[in-house]
Amino acid sequence: MRKAQGSWEKRILKSLNSMCTELSIPLARKRPVGEQKELLNKWNEMGTDEPDLSLFRPVYAPKDFLEVLINLRNPNYENGDSLSFRTHLGLIQVPLKVKDIPELKELFVELGLTTGQLGIDDSTQVPPELFENEHVRIGQKVLAEQDSAAAQQYVRQGSPTALRAELWALILNISSQPEDILYYEQLKTNVIQHDLLVDSLIYKDVKLTASNDDYYFVFEDYLYQVLLCFSRDTSVLGHFAYNSASPPRSYIRGKLGIEEYAVFYPPNGVIPFHGFSMYGQKECEVKNQTECEFLISPDWWYAKQQCIDALAHPEGHVEYTVAPLCFLYHEPSKLYQMFREMYVRFFFRLHSISSHPSGIVSLCLLFETLLQTYLPQLFYHLREIGAQPLRISFKWMVRAFSGYLATDQLLLLWDRILGYNSLEILAVLAAAVFAFRAVNLMEVTSLAAAEAVLADLSTLKVMPLLQIFLFATVT
Repeated sequence: MRKAQGSWEKRILKSLNSMCTELSIPLARKRPVGEQKELLNKWNEMGTDEPDLSLFRPVYAPKDFLEVLINLRNPNYENGDSLSFRTHLGLIQVPLKVKDIPELKELFVELGLTTGQLGIDDSTQVPPELFENEHVRIGQKVLAEQDSAAAQQYVRQGSPTALRAELWALILNISSQPEDILYYEQLKTNVIQHDLLVDSLIYKDVKLTASNDDYYFVFEDYLYQVLLCFSRDTSVLGHFAYNSASPPRSYIRGKLGIEEYAVFYPPNGVIPFHGFSMYGQKECEVKNQTECEFLISPDWWYAKQQCIDALAHPEGHVEYTVAPLCFLYHEPSKLYQMFREMYVRFFFRLHSISSHPSGIVSLCLLFETLLQTYLPQLFYHLREIGAQPLRISFKWMVRAFSGYLATDQLLLLWDRILGYNSLEILAVLAAAVFAFRAVNLMEVTSLAAAEAVLADLSTLKVMPLLQIFLFATVT
């Protein structure tokens, strides 16, 4: 796993260094005073700016990442002549242990048919006194007691809209203390003072994706603010201690290879990518021993030359994990804290190669295993027509369904991610979507037709799908 992650990071290094070299753009520079004043004045309306970003190309797309996962193999694993039938069906060939439906039922026991659920029992057809009123009362009590563990247990049945922002903050131990607000302002100051190459990648990513989304375009300014500050936040580096990935590094001029003179680029160690646009890159040789000169200050640094020694670590498409939070938090520093904590606890696992149960490799394998085991005819049919289910569902999971589900349904799904401290529910929902559309999918004869059947998920209701798949499936 680590070898594959390392190879993937080298590929991102080549792409980013190539773009930097071809465009002759510094990776980091200090903004002139006039430019700093201009950015400060338009901080709350950055979405109105229309810079020419046509020369900036995506670092990678999810489909590229999927190809890397498909090619993963365990050199120590050999089935010999007794290769199982299932081994030949799925795209993921790494023999990781994933849960079956009985184990998932045990894990998600609170989602059972006999337990009240927001997303089902709060519909207009159900009298609120049967469940909703009491659930809200309990939620208010949990908040009054400020019990984080109780809040996590509580949101497994869904969070009332009016209480969700406070409940999530309680679960993640987020509070808007004066020092938190000051820290956010310091990050903002770093953005104002220094321009990074990744700023242009973030800007283009938002323009191409969230700003064109029917749900999220109104939050465009928030997205820029949060993501630009995120790129400067060195506290994010802490998550690499439990991440299989490693942050890109460089060295001060003349100090190449000396660890105490190493710096990270960008400061948070996370290079964003553009997601879904096709890109072609001109091959460009990048020398491994190029030195960079940096000016170091206590909390910040900027590059004075355009080349960097080591750039890697592909994690990104993060604007889609910020956007849903904009519905809950309107104070910039708290919005930022929530996004950062969600990212370092959960969403980084969707963009790095590991064997963790909530990692993207395990989620892909869990999805394929569920379909192969409980919907074998559908899986085999789609495989035979060249429409491998994972090629369709991967983009849903890698973005935690953000941008695909209606916002109210997405927040109900994320309630359960927080409640169970697990991303495995993403794979279950992906399988449940295929099960729900199985009749139509059995009629298709091409990948394009299968994608058309599954193109619009905005009308789906998350909780009924999960309950039917988990608790009304014969096992």
